[in-house]
Amino acid sequence: MELIQNTPDLSAYLSADEVVDHDHPLVRETAARLVRDVPDSYAYARAAFEFVRDTIPHSQDSGDPRVTWRASDVLQQGTGICYAKAHALAALLRAEDIPTALCYKRLAHDGGDGHAVHGLIAVRFNGAWHRQDPRGNKPGVDARFSLEGERLAWTPYPESDEVDYPGLYAEPHPVVIEALKAAADRPHLWKMLPTAL
Repeated sequence: MELIQNTPDLSAYLSADEVVDHDHPLVRETAARLVRDVPDSYAYARAAFEFVRDTIPHSQDSGDPRVTWRASDVLQQGTGICYAKAHALAALLRAEDIPTALCYKRLAHDGGDGHAVHGLIAVRFNGAWHRQDPRGNKPGVDARFSLEGERLAWTPYPESDEVDYPGLYAEPHPVVIEALKAAADRPHLWKMLPTAL
């Protein structure tokens, strides 16, 4: 699948905003800690991915009712759903000048009742975008950092009306942010997850 930037300006994929707030001291401190132990930007990208995937539990898996959406809040509270974890990883990567996009899939909702949009990221290395899914592994999910072929949490099945969206967004999609900001808690959020972009 060809990934398509929603803006041709590559610098947009390095910018900070209200959600991907890589100018926040906690994001900067976390990035500085991670970058200390790696030899280059590739190793840093892998370390940041593994940090978000493995040390910030997906709130549905852990049963945490809190809803986070701003990258610094995800790091501070140590919880988030797929979108929030993608925002945190994007912030950590952009903090070290690695162009990072937000991207999405439409998947059958857990339990098979309808669909939900799933969030992940893409990093740009050697002139190409490479999607990564920091959602967090669990039985049946084994996402890994890879610049040579995708190792994502899920593959969409068109026969189940699932979609792999090709768009690479510099900012989170509005339907995602609206749902996150409006949710009182994670059970409430689960009832109002976007079903399509």
